[in-house]
Amino acid sequence: MERIEQDMTSSKKSPGKAVAAASIGNALEWYDFSVFAFFATYIGHSFFIDGDESSTLFKTFLIFAVGFIARPLGALYLGLYGDRVGRKSALVLTIALMAIGTFIIAVAPPIWMIGVGAPILLLVGRLLQGFSAGGEIGGATAFLVESAPKEKQAVYASWLQASMGISNILAALVGVTITTYFTDPEIQEWAWRIPFLIGLLIVPVGWYIRRNLDETEDFQIQQRAQQHVKPPSLKSILKEYPRHILFGFMFSILWAVCIYTLIIYMPTYYASSSAHLGFTRNQAFTASLIGNIFMVVVCVISGSLADRFGMARMLRIGAIVLLLGSYPLLAWLQYSPTFSTLIMVHIAFCIMVSIFCGVAPVALASIFPVSVRTTGMSISYNVATIFFAGFAPALLTWASTYDAMAPSYYLMFASLVGLVALHYMFNLDSNTPTENWSIKASQ
Repeated sequence: MERIEQDMTSSKKSPGKAVAAASIGNALEWYDFSVFAFFATYIGHSFFIDGDESSTLFKTFLIFAVGFIARPLGALYLGLYGDRVGRKSALVLTIALMAIGTFIIAVAPPIWMIGVGAPILLLVGRLLQGFSAGGEIGGATAFLVESAPKEKQAVYASWLQASMGISNILAALVGVTITTYFTDPEIQEWAWRIPFLIGLLIVPVGWYIRRNLDETEDFQIQQRAQQHVKPPSLKSILKEYPRHILFGFMFSILWAVCIYTLIIYMPTYYASSSAHLGFTRNQAFTASLIGNIFMVVVCVISGSLADRFGMARMLRIGAIVLLLGSYPLLAWLQYSPTFSTLIMVHIAFCIMVSIFCGVAPVALASIFPVSVRTTGMSISYNVATIFFAGFAPALLTWASTYDAMAPSYYLMFASLVGLVALHYMFNLDSNTPTENWSIKASQ
């Protein structure tokens, strides 16, 4: 009994360990996604028969997108696993699967060596990454929120998105280094693999930290209270929480679109021929590097402000800023495509994203009770990413050939959906089985 009580309070007494454990796998996920997008043009040359740049890039982003098909499967399996077995076990499993997928991409032979087997291996690696990523956001957020003091849950959860910024900084640093010290032919032939191999270096650290975690207090209490209750199933979750899933899905559309458009896709857009901006990839990586420094800081500030002034206020401000800010900023860059303008515009994009996304994890977690939190979050978020984020780079690559302002139109649409979702999330029936710190209580 004494051991259980020690376990139940350990994560509360070790905030640094809780943040590191939850964030490190999330950082690996975003690092892998970022370097795939950053080096998409080079990857395309290795795994597809060369055509024009836009065609090759489109095919590569389709592979990037297909990986998202596995995310709901991962969300369902790993979400239910985390809700039944524990947050710790799910976090260990997700980082292992992510590492295997990344390794396959890093070492897969090019198309001129094994023919059609090359893009198939690339697809397998992306599917594994997608499957593991499907469970990562729900499991990591549930662990962080349940490890945090009640008055600091938003700032704790903000580290999930801050860790994305950190991983993007690392990805951009690697991108700048690779494009500075290697020629384009060298990068196309083999040097694009270096960033993926670097990403694997974090796996042993993440594995060790997650293996040595204690389970969260909330989950242990829930388990003891429901020892003789049948574990939740997908059918029971959909039946009992349909409005939570629906509004969580709509909310996640903006969450996913703003990240995959402004953070993941835009560095590729800046240097693409369809944007007609004329920036080099080195300049695009540099802009991403600087912008993501601001993203890390503002995510944590946004979480802190949400703990003080309420999630509702911060999220609405963030959604409105994304709705109104994307078009004029992109128009400014089109009008004045200088390197200094690029830096300022991308910094602004990263700040806009951070205001909303710094609070997004705790907001989505708050509408689901402990017993289904990992599954509910994972399903809501990952279904949204399939339709509105996974195919965003491919869609925007195609759309930008017709209208260079396409990324801003897409973001404006997502912002409107997000604002509608926020209205209903904050007005969920108080009799629904939400937690004692529901999203309504944080207004």
